[in-house]
Amino acid sequence: MEKHKFVTEYELRASPKMLFPYISTASGLSQWFATKVNTMPEQRFDFQWDNESHIARQVSMRQNKGVRFEFLDTAADESEDNNYIDFRVDQSELTQSTYLRITDYSGTNDDEELVDLWDGLIDKLKEIVGS
Repeated sequence: MEKHKFVTEYELRASPKMLFPYISTASGLSQWFATKVNTMPEQRFDFQWDNESHIARQVSMRQNKGVRFEFLDTAADESEDNNYIDFRVDQSELTQSTYLRITDYSGTNDDEELVDLWDGLIDKLKEIVGS
């Protein structure tokens, strides 16, 4: 299956320091991103949606800057990459606004569907952080 890279960005009224735990920890992610998130050994996380488990490995993390989760066993064969979600936090020097850039690399190639999905998730996150 062909993979699709979808990138979107949201402005949030929260400092990178306040926002970072919500994109990098199991307890933070389970409040807005997945139904349930559990940590596992070796930087792995178990994301649960609709009673289905999706195992991902945290492949990168920079404190208060960003984190990437690569979903294991999502490549059809060795020539393909696994699906991943990348969260990056940027702060404008000029306006002091905080932006969350999301890269969703998966088999879903309907941009309208992805916009609706991420808008809904980010609305939940904004409620939590008071943005």
